[in-house]
Amino acid sequence: MNLSDFHFELPEELIGQQAIEPRDSCRLLVVNRSNQSLTHHIFRDLIDLLDDRCVLVLNDTKVFPARLFGTKETGGKIEILLLKQTSTDTFECLVRGKTKDDQKINFDVSFFGTLHHVVISTDLPASKAGVEKSHSITFNLSGLDLIAKINELGKTPLPPYIHSDSKEAELREQYQTVYAREKGSAAAPTAGLHFTPEILNRLQNKGVQIEKLTLHVGLGTFKPVTEEQVATKTLHAESFTLSQDVAKRLNIAKKSGKRIIAVGTTSCRVLETLSDESGNLSGGAGETNIFIQPGYRFKFIDGMITNFHLPSTSLLMLVSALVSFPNSPASPAGGPIHFTNFYDSLMDQAYAEAIKNKYKFFSFGDAMLIV
Repeated sequence: MNLSDFHFELPEELIGQQAIEPRDSCRLLVVNRSNQSLTHHIFRDLIDLLDDRCVLVLNDTKVFPARLFGTKETGGKIEILLLKQTSTDTFECLVRGKTKDDQKINFDVSFFGTLHHVVISTDLPASKAGVEKSHSITFNLSGLDLIAKINELGKTPLPPYIHSDSKEAELREQYQTVYAREKGSAAAPTAGLHFTPEILNRLQNKGVQIEKLTLHVGLGTFKPVTEEQVATKTLHAESFTLSQDVAKRLNIAKKSGKRIIAVGTTSCRVLETLSDESGNLSGGAGETNIFIQPGYRFKFIDGMITNFHLPSTSLLMLVSALVSFPNSPASPAGGPIHFTNFYDSLMDQAYAEAIKNKYKFFSFGDAMLIV
């Protein structure tokens, strides 16, 4: 399997540049694996599409204003994208602009940080893993003082393909789910952006079970996938938390025959990481580098709500894997999975249908329900 198997041509005008308002008015393409059908809806139609046999699993991570703009002592401009806090005064980060080790960056008259080069490797043997240069930045503030200053000076970390003209205060609301709670993400779990409090309340009143977990979106979202990662089936690690109580309720729901629908690839990755081969889910906290590709045998989830993804990405490979997976609880563990590549698959047909009907793609785009 190669990255080129997941390439498609997308007209630039279909990349969503502004948040869809109201959130639940976006379009929803339903991909039914049982009968291989594609149907068009509006997101708020979820209230009619789901019932009391369904469980939605949301990622309640909260995006922080992770993009900082600073100046080097030479006067050169530099952009820092904070990814993960590693101590009270230090973050792992991405850097745009030329730097050197121990480079001092000024953000305002009283706030500065010092960049350090670090080497990040995977958990694979050294002969296979390879290494990648990244950065850490140590600030002159720490703890709550540091967080307050980042909130004051930081900007919403929109993906590079979005060029919104909304003001920062508006973006902080638009690029955040209504149920965000645990601060720590450098990007939003965008499948959840379409939910409103009203939809969530109406779904619960209808009997749909709603559970939450946390996965903080980090480095892997901003790095292109390599052929080596495809071969080794590993991605950059991202931290997660799933409480024991939620795991217990999800296990009960699963064993009672309810359909587990992950809201977003992030929720999916946590649930599949913490499930054993028998489909039993464990609570816990840690990091996952799971790379789900076609041929993967899903252990816990039965469906997904997701956005439309970039070509040749791990996210497109994950949803392609789910669409090609047999949609039946009775499917034997060793049963066939019919998938060779993205082309001529049901997912390929879904994306072609979305393009034909001018759906909006990526973070501020429309949605898909896979059942």
